[in-house]
Amino acid sequence: MSEQIFQGGCLCGELRYRVQGPPLLVEYCHCGMCRRASGAPVVAWADFPCEGFAYLQGAPARYASSPGVWRSFCGACGSPISFQRGEQPPYLTLTVASLDEPHRLAPRHHIFSADALPWLHIADDLPRHPGELPKGE
Repeated sequence: MSEQIFQGGCLCGELRYRVQGPPLLVEYCHCGMCRRASGAPVVAWADFPCEGFAYLQGAPARYASSPGVWRSFCGACGSPISFQRGEQPPYLTLTVASLDEPHRLAPRHHIFSADALPWLHIADDLPRHPGELPKGE
């Protein structure tokens, strides 16, 4: 089996990244913070080990969206790119939509489903968690 490699970037092309290896987790997040950060009703995220991630072009802007949590984005066009807990986390959470081939990663869970917008109906049978994903899943 060949190693999985993903590339992605922002809308304007200022930022480009590459990540190697399979994702640890792929999920939909319905929380209000993700909605506001993305301007979308739900965000699909993929967690990858940090050691497989590198920016190929550009450097992201970032801000602390809550204590110990950083959100990175393109400083030129504003495209959301990543979410991380702490300065040196074991994994980086990337927006699936920023991948060049987002169809390769399908979400397997819904998190913060208690915050989902009542008019959004995603017709799947994936597990829905009212808050964060329980440990061990």
